[in-house]
Amino acid sequence: MTDHPNVARIKDGYAAFAKGDFGTLDDLFADDLLWHEPGHNQLSGDHRGRDAVYAHFGKLADVLQGTFQMDLQAVFADDEHGVALVVSTAGQGDRTVTGYGAQIFRLQDGKVVEFWGAPTDPYSFDELIG
Repeated sequence: MTDHPNVARIKDGYAAFAKGDFGTLDDLFADDLLWHEPGHNQLSGDHRGRDAVYAHFGKLADVLQGTFQMDLQAVFADDEHGVALVVSTAGQGDRTVTGYGAQIFRLQDGKVVEFWGAPTDPYSFDELIG
């Protein structure tokens, strides 16, 4: 059985994020993308529009001093939904946090229009980020 085409698109998006390839992300993300970042920290909240999401990515890199990494474990998708299982790692100073999570995508015509992060331990990132 072959993977749904949105599986490849989401995988390509993770590779693009890791490389800072915004051209590929532009092709994946809808202009009016709505990004829901979980937690109770300075990065949490809703970000509307691709530019706001990219600004959020920049703040993530700044706050975590470039230490944020995601290891993609699995991707599942159909025409309207995608789920990625990830392991995220970040650090500040001498402290490093690793967490597991699911990232949920709502898609329309192959574009991500909405995103939700669902970490298994959001409190560890809240404590790290503040």
